[in-house]
Amino acid sequence: MNATTLNGDAQDLGGNVKETIGKVTGDRSLQNEGIADQLAGNARQIAGAAKDAFSNPGPVVEKAKGFAQARPYATAALVGVVGLAVLNSLRGK
Repeated sequence: MNATTLNGDAQDLGGNVKETIGKVTGDRSLQNEGIADQLAGNARQIAGAAKDAFSNPGPVVEKAKGFAQARPYATAALVGVVGLAVLNSLRGK
């Protein structure tokens, strides 16, 4: 978990509080502002998770290597299917 994820958590929580206060007081503007803060907080959380995933790809790479070594034929088939899918996507089919 990094600072971006924590900031997103805090913004989401603050938005939740604003939305609740807006509902209780009947202030639609505050309620909408809270919803917007929650959406922005969720976006920050996703960005933080992506940053974590790209900064430390080790576990995923090790799992992929282990799978390829344990099941070479399945890996070859998977790579072939993905390659065909990419080619068909690029060709517009």
